[in-house]
Amino acid sequence: MKGTALFVVLLLTLFTVRPVSPQQLTAGQAKDHEGETATVCGMVANEHTATSSRGQPTFINLDAPYPNQVFTILVWGEDRRNMGALPQTYARICVRGHITDYRGVPEIVLRSKLQLQP
Repeated sequence: MKGTALFVVLLLTLFTVRPVSPQQLTAGQAKDHEGETATVCGMVANEHTATSSRGQPTFINLDAPYPNQVFTILVWGEDRRNMGALPQTYARICVRGHITDYRGVPEIVLRSKLQLQP
């Protein structure tokens, strides 16, 4: 009987455990998760494309504009043409990727529009 009870408990566990969803963070929480892959959400505060810089990077700053940005989404010029329209200022967005630190500000490099979530 013990074996049957254990088997039933295992079956119930298998059918009631939900898969773990990807980690979702606020822009402010991202700094504590550098080196991890996660989804970071925030409000677009401003966007700037450095057209005269090597690689023509576009910086999308969340929750506060540069130079006080809380989190940055970086889109290199070569990837931008694959993105279509980028999020507008005051839009709430989420981006999934590997969180790194650039000069004290956490960022994710956006290479595909599949990384963006409304």
